[in-house]
Amino acid sequence: MTQMALVIDLNVCVGCHACVTSCKEWNTSGEAGSLADVHPYEDDPSGTFFNRVQTYEAGVFPMTDTIHFPKSCLHCEDPPCVPVCPTGASYKRKSDGIVLVDYDKCIGCKYCAWACPYGARELDEGRKEMTKCTLCADRIDNEALPERDRKPACVLACPTSARLFGDIHDPQSEVSRAISERGGYQLMPEWDTKPSNHYLPRVTTASSCGCGSGSACGAASGAQPASLEAKLERGEIALAALAVQR
Repeated sequence: MTQMALVIDLNVCVGCHACVTSCKEWNTSGEAGSLADVHPYEDDPSGTFFNRVQTYEAGVFPMTDTIHFPKSCLHCEDPPCVPVCPTGASYKRKSDGIVLVDYDKCIGCKYCAWACPYGARELDEGRKEMTKCTLCADRIDNEALPERDRKPACVLACPTSARLFGDIHDPQSEVSRAISERGGYQLMPEWDTKPSNHYLPRVTTASSCGCGSGSACGAASGAQPASLEAKLERGEIALAALAVQR
């Protein structure tokens, strides 16, 4: 069975938000309809996004890291948002495994948002409908577009090629090879939702502390800064907690 998904390389994501703005632009004018911005310029802005990038700092100076963490619907192979929907509006497309919402059936009850452990569902306040990333299904299915453009808007917009798109069930696909070769991992696999989207881990180097001095950060003595995975194990980075924040 085909399962289309994103593979996001955390090592080269620079937090530029090109993926966020391109997603907003395309989906506001596409089949998803207008995505509401209720108070876009006030003290407490409120809007609907399919894709967000969260940025935070980890570590203690001079051993610090700035981490950019893109987050959207993970298109789980066993999505908990689908069976809880009382109207059948949430469904998983059999042809490619993409999880979608039928807006004609959605009543905005938020059951899917409560069921999603990743906080990937949002209520569009303007339309009173639940929204989420569609992997730009209206792009990838559009035969009027050149084949090179039949990808999610976020993938096409990324200036560092941090976002890959393809069939993770095809062992020869670019995304499958990246997961295998780079140790790609799923977000919060303990929920048994089998997220299709994967992340490629950051590679920490001796100069990544940003202090500009080998003696200050210990690089001169051969000491290596702790990897992201090690920081996660020590509890310095609560990536799981970050993932469910708006």
